[in-house]
Amino acid sequence: MHRSALPPADKIRPLDALGVSLGEDRAAGRTVALAHGEFPLLHVAAIRHLERLKREADVLVVTLTPDADPAGTAARPLFQQALRAEAVASLQCVDFVAVAGFASDAIRAIHPTVYGPPEAMLSPAETALLASLGVRVVAPSRNGRVPALIPLHSPSIPPAADEFLGRFVSRYTFDAVAGWLEKVRTLKVLFVGETIVDEYQYCETMGKSGKEPILAARYLSTEKFAGGVLSTANQAAAVCDHVGIVSILGTQDSHEEFVRERIDPKVDATFLYAPGCRTILKRRIVEVYPFQKLFEVYFMDPVVPDAVADALLARLKTVVPRYDAVVVTDYGHGMLTPAVVDYLSGCGKFLAVNTQTNAANQGFNTVSKYRRADYVCVSEKELRLEARNRSTDVRLLMTAAAEKLGCERILVTRGGEGCLGYHAGDGFYAVPPFTNRIVDRVGAGDALLAVSAPCAAVGAPMEVIGLVGNAVGARAVETVGNRSVVPRDGLLSQIESLVHFDHWLTTR
Repeated sequence: MHRSALPPADKIRPLDALGVSLGEDRAAGRTVALAHGEFPLLHVAAIRHLERLKREADVLVVTLTPDADPAGTAARPLFQQALRAEAVASLQCVDFVAVAGFASDAIRAIHPTVYGPPEAMLSPAETALLASLGVRVVAPSRNGRVPALIPLHSPSIPPAADEFLGRFVSRYTFDAVAGWLEKVRTLKVLFVGETIVDEYQYCETMGKSGKEPILAARYLSTEKFAGGVLSTANQAAAVCDHVGIVSILGTQDSHEEFVRERIDPKVDATFLYAPGCRTILKRRIVEVYPFQKLFEVYFMDPVVPDAVADALLARLKTVVPRYDAVVVTDYGHGMLTPAVVDYLSGCGKFLAVNTQTNAANQGFNTVSKYRRADYVCVSEKELRLEARNRSTDVRLLMTAAAEKLGCERILVTRGGEGCLGYHAGDGFYAVPPFTNRIVDRVGAGDALLAVSAPCAAVGAPMEVIGLVGNAVGARAVETVGNRSVVPRDGLLSQIESLVHFDHWLTTR
């Protein structure tokens, strides 16, 4: 009996055993295709993508994410893995099905000839692994791209989104939005800001200590992410073909090997080194279930040595002229000195600025430190700190900031209220959030900046910038930290599912 004709139950195998048996296929010269994902619903586009993969190889293996994330940090899938496995195994084009905690686990076990994730969700580490194994990646075709599979009236979509999208689609088509993202593709974007390593230490609380009035917890595992300017540049590299970084690493606890491993291969990184200083690390202690941060510890040196600051300024003067736009991710940790800020404000390039408030700089890192910007992206709290004003209508604060900075476009993120965009000529556009499913907010604002700033640089309408920004933000808050970026195809499919009302009306 041909494998694809096997009963669904016979196609479902343990991952390790399947990897061993497929070694015989590879030894016999047969090619193997692999797709890995949650596969919550067998949408027709997902089926077409799997059928295409089958045409690319002799054997098609599909690996599914388990019911619980291996780190215990992600929400459970919509359907249990047994049901998802049976559904996928029922497809004639699928030869085998297995469960794998991470895509990298599946890639190492199966060692495919071809890899085709349904939404091309590839982290930099996965990209490097596939390249090292010589695996060819097949992304979904434009016409067969897998939508985000979130119906407009799903509980994860806030009700306010319906009304907004009804107005949006009366003015813009999906192709129009995709056209702006296509213009972004050729833009040369430089990101300037602090390198941050985000470390999550997962634990399980045991209760009050026997001798002290403190909480005791049992350590489980550690996970690290490339944060700060690294995460922003990695996300931008998903939509832009030319991305650069200028940042600083310490020579003490530099984490340089980790940092370089986690940078997207498309990103041209320029690092300067601060002797005797540490690369910034933010360690968060996380209760694994429910996913909740207990506290965090910063490992950092608040002052950059004068010689390093001078070298940074000199390097920027060499690097900045090569790019069309400069995006500043200013976390207020000392790298961006007044001299550097002054140069960037007057560098003559399209300048996007994001100044962030955190425990180390609260009240001292506001956007007015820049004398000019073409695009500003900040949270409402950060804008209110800038104005020293808690109660005035945020719209008045936005227009005042725009006038002060000579800035034509401002985007203010407002958490559960979405974002509010302002264009000096067109006025205000409020864009609601596109998800209620929040796993982790860390990195979501950086992801929004990474995509919205290039869109602003190519002149996209503010309403489009807000929709694209919130679409990538909705995907970012559904994953832990900066575990992965939102790929170009994944972002397009998310937008497509939002703007194609007729698509959902005919398939629900």
